[in-house]
Amino acid sequence: MKIAEQRFLRGPSLYAASPCLLAVVDSAGQEPCPGLGARLLALLPAMSAEAAARLSDCQAAHEALEPVVMELQRLAGAPGAFSLTKTDPARPGQARVVCGYAIEQVAGAALRTASALVAACMRPEDVDLDTALDDLRATAQRHAIGTSTAAVLAAAHKRGIPSLRLTEEANLFQLGWGSRQKRLQATITGATNHVAVGIASDKQLTKTLLDQAGVPVPAGSTVTTLAEAQRALRRLDGPVTVKPLDGNQGKGVTVACATPDDVERAFAFAQKYGRHVIVEEFLQGRDYRVLVTGRKVAAASWRRPPHVTGDGVSTVRALVEVENANPARGAGHTNILTKIPLDDVALQVLARQGYDLESVPAAGAHVELRGSANLSTGGTAEDVTDLLPDETREICIRAARTIGLDVAGIDIVCQDIARPLRAQKGGIIEVNAAPGIRMHQYPSRGTPRDAGAAIVDALFGTDDGRIPVVAVTGTNGKTTTSLLIAHATRLAGLRTGVTTTEGVYIDGERILKGDCTGYRSARTVLASPDVDFAVLETARGGILKRGLAFDKCDVAVVLNVSADHLGLDGVDTVEELARVKRVIAERARAAVVLNAEDDHCVAMGAELANGVEVLYFALDADNPVLLRHLEKGGRGVYLEDNTIVLANGARHQALLDVRTMPCTLKGAARYNIANALAAAAALVATGFGNLEIAAGLRSFVSDMKHNPLRSNVFDVDGVTVIFDYAHNAAAYAALAETARALTPGRLVGVVAAPGDRRDDDLVVIGETCAAGFDELVVYETENRGRAGGEVAALLVRGAQLGKFEGDHLRVELDVHEAIRAGLARCEPGDVLVFGCGSSITELTEAIRPTSPATASRIEAEAV
Repeated sequence: MKIAEQRFLRGPSLYAASPCLLAVVDSAGQEPCPGLGARLLALLPAMSAEAAARLSDCQAAHEALEPVVMELQRLAGAPGAFSLTKTDPARPGQARVVCGYAIEQVAGAALRTASALVAACMRPEDVDLDTALDDLRATAQRHAIGTSTAAVLAAAHKRGIPSLRLTEEANLFQLGWGSRQKRLQATITGATNHVAVGIASDKQLTKTLLDQAGVPVPAGSTVTTLAEAQRALRRLDGPVTVKPLDGNQGKGVTVACATPDDVERAFAFAQKYGRHVIVEEFLQGRDYRVLVTGRKVAAASWRRPPHVTGDGVSTVRALVEVENANPARGAGHTNILTKIPLDDVALQVLARQGYDLESVPAAGAHVELRGSANLSTGGTAEDVTDLLPDETREICIRAARTIGLDVAGIDIVCQDIARPLRAQKGGIIEVNAAPGIRMHQYPSRGTPRDAGAAIVDALFGTDDGRIPVVAVTGTNGKTTTSLLIAHATRLAGLRTGVTTTEGVYIDGERILKGDCTGYRSARTVLASPDVDFAVLETARGGILKRGLAFDKCDVAVVLNVSADHLGLDGVDTVEELARVKRVIAERARAAVVLNAEDDHCVAMGAELANGVEVLYFALDADNPVLLRHLEKGGRGVYLEDNTIVLANGARHQALLDVRTMPCTLKGAARYNIANALAAAAALVATGFGNLEIAAGLRSFVSDMKHNPLRSNVFDVDGVTVIFDYAHNAAAYAALAETARALTPGRLVGVVAAPGDRRDDDLVVIGETCAAGFDELVVYETENRGRAGGEVAALLVRGAQLGKFEGDHLRVELDVHEAIRAGLARCEPGDVLVFGCGSSITELTEAIRPTSPATASRIEAEAV
């Protein structure tokens, strides 16, 4: 079995709305392996009943892979939500295995492990599954999202706020998109003041500021020597707490130090975590944590130090082992609770109670293992939110605001949190930036509080963090339509991000160059804080290779579906290509713009979610699909007497004359009129007014500078040259129709096509060109694995099927020679169409030897 290809589909894709791993598995020629499934089940006996039933009689490697990958992910602690195996009768022995995942790195490792496991069972040979599972679990722990971060993300998703993990390794997330985004790392937000974090990490400065603000705090001082610490004990005249000045998570803290010897041990312990040490009044009572988000108290918990209860039989060590076996306890912050450490601090705390690890406490005896109550050292929490008096709430909010934190953990010590603090001589001992919230989300006792939701509410209020997003797909016209929409939105004053085949543009400036119609480019726009409106050209390849970069778009535009790129990525028919394009339509949350003159687009209109509006566009005002839609009160855009008309049920409004739009070549370029209709419909769906739409369409120029390789028109010594990216039959047919409308003279085509198209598709392109042009010169561009001359021969075969031959058909494999040969066939007034162009230099270098001034002029126009 060979894994021919592996892809992580990180967003909505052809297979699912959630992330999944796609593996193309090739086991062609492999003999069936009786007993394969039984051997795998013996190794993985805890599989679900459904998976076990599938494996029970399995004899083929590609059929076994999917359930094994899913089971390995589950055993690693990072289960995926769904899976499937798709076979194609046209490709015997090949399968597309799709596995949902929670952690991408675990899914990749599980696929490798599963492949090795299946191979070993086929031989058969011994398998060290335990080691493999240990490695998978370690990978899961290494890449897991922290509990607090996960709680905030879950709350954001519940409210429909999108999120992006900004790097694969860091726990840094973006909530929301574009200019409405917020950033989050654990419970530190992008709004968290850096100076405030510094203040909170300096416990003495925190106490000073709180004291000045009238907040009750324990008396104390900062010291750097043991002598100073012991003098502080004498001055405070009572038990003290000793802790590092800038510690966290209870590290280095010792409480209730009553003697100089106690302070000596505590001072040495604190200095392991920092040179400066605080010695402060030990407040008697319980340890509480209050979470403040924005200007409200979100939750409060009574934190209890880690402890065990004696049974009269077991040692302290055994009791701790039993408690640590609780599934709720894990290492660090990976679970609801943390395992109780048996370290030197635990031994000291036990000693003060008269115990050691081998002591057997009496039945019911309460044995503490820490002086502090932090969850990170094994403590537990009980919710007490409803007990807080208004005065205590106000004190906590004032404390957070005094320090300057938008999210703060306020540590309080008092006898009873239900009583006012001052009345019982309680006080605030610390204010924490980046407070853990799992104690509030998952208390050991009491009512769980959605602290993650409280943080999200403080960040976003009632906003959903989304900017308007328009996604544009189709076989032809995507780039021009995307740029038309983006031009109109910029003209209306919105900072617009747009992705196209030519690059990524932020507010009119190209920041990336190249084919930017996939996942990463869309993420670049959505992650930019300088974008108020996003227009995302979304190509077939991007959907199939990585999935979408967005969970939802406001408006999806599907322009057309025709034969192109077939035979690639498991897509062999136009119907299957339409299914890929439909992924965009399925993600629209407000509206979908569809071509009423394309049967595949029309079919999508019947499959949308409830509440999603359909807007049809059509060049033919009498299109029956459009008319029926309008009769039912739907909205649409159509062309009538050279005028774009917006229709809303019975109301029809003229928008503008298409002949005033430069990109339509005075109305000759009907494909660009169709693109303008689609753009107008998308702008209507996103709430733009008629005047804004008309201004945008009328002022858009499709030249080499603003829309390169899309019907760029040049004059070369009296010959009109149309330079275009056209590379499929539909595009060549549309170009020929446009060019024919521009001249009463001859029409010459200089044509090519990419070599990764199927033979039959290349023949059809040749036949289409023969039908549209008077003269043809065939050249070659990107052969993509084919031998030189092979693509041209197939195009010529198609042209000959169209009865095109003799002097009217010529082959010049070199692009410059082909352009020169085409121009040689033209007279002033004729039109030459140069298709499948990739750079303006192809044209300028071809004409420079005979027309250097014209070449220089064209280069200047392109800048």
